[in-house]
Parts: sequence; structure tokens; C-alpha cells
Amino acid sequence: MNMNQKKLKKKEEIQDNPLKEEIQDNPLKEEIQDNPLKEEIQDNPLKEEIQDNPLKEIEIIKEKLEKEKDKFLRIFAEFENYKKRIKKESLDLFRTVHQQIIIDLIPILDDFERGLKELKKSKDELIIKGISLIQEKFIKILKQKGLNKIKIKKGDDFNTDFHEAITQIPVLTENLKGKVIEIIESGYILQEKVIRHAKVITGK
Repeated sequence: MNMNQKKLKKKEEIQDNPLKEEIQDNPLKEEIQDNPLKEEIQDNPLKEEIQDNPLKEIEIIKEKLEKEKDKFLRIFAEFENYKKRIKKESLDLFRTVHQQIIIDLIPILDDFERGLKELKKSKDELIIKGISLIQEKFIKILKQKGLNKIKIKKGDDFNTDFHEAITQIPVLTENLKGKVIEIIESGYILQEKVIRHAKVITGK
């Protein structure tokens, strides 16, 4: 058998191969041929450019990564601002509640002061000492929470930052004008903020 006869026989074998009909009848053949992505890929203006210049594809990927990076950074920054805002609001709420509790306890301090003044008239040393110890413990606890009594005494200059004049009375001497003549109610400072002015009577 010469060379030409061998080639002819091989061709006939391929034509008679049952796989040929299977390939021809494959339902995916038309689907692949009709796939819209095929046309999209064929019509993509960047196809030839990317094929001719592989660096262009890298640049496109880099651009996409930069966009995603910017998006991530914006979201991260927004989240950080959100955390700071929530923290500040929580702290403000805590301070407000804390301040209100202290303010509500101040009238009890007033009661202690008035009660001790009355008890001193009875000269019952044991009761006076017992009430005084309770008052001191109470004041100590409030001091630990940042509450301090406004320091004031008779003869001090009237100061609108710390004092509230409920009335004025005539004085006999010029040097008592504008001075604190009587302290009616103590004032208090909480964390360097005046939460109640001292109520006083001033001279005029």
C-alpha cells in the first residue's frame, strides 16, 4: 500500500467516525455559535488593544482596584465618624444623667444644714455628733463624684458667676455695699460647672 492509498483510507475512517455525527448533533453547538457574549467579545473595542498591549489590561484592573479602594475608605471613614458620634452622645447622656442625680441630692444637703442648726439649739451633743457624721459621709461621697460647695462667707464681694441675690438691704457703712450680708442657701459646683448659685442677701 503506497502513501496515497494510506491517506485516502485515513480520510474515509474520519468521515465514517461516529463522533462526527455526535459533534454535528450536539445541542450546544448552536448555543455556542449564537452566544451573545461571542459578539460582545468580537465587538469589544478594547479586545485588539488588550491583545496587542497586555499592560492595558493591568491598567484597567488597577483603575478598578483604586475605585474599590476609594469606596472602602469612604465607608471606613463614615463608620469611624459614626462610632465617634455614638461615643460622644453616650458620654453626654451619662453626664446629663449623672448631673441630674447630683442636683436631686442637693436638697438633702440643705436638709442636713437646716437640721443641724436646729439641733444645736437643743445642745444634745450625741445627736448632733451622729447627724454630723452622716452629713460628712454624704458630702464625701458627693465630692468623689465631682460636687463641691461654693466657698462664700459674709462680707465677700457679690459675684454673679457664683451668687444669686434674692434681695438687697440698706447697710450702715459704705464698705458693706455690694457685699454679701447673709447666706440663705449654699451654692454648688459640679465638675467646674455651677449647677446652683448661692442665694444671698447683699447690701445697698
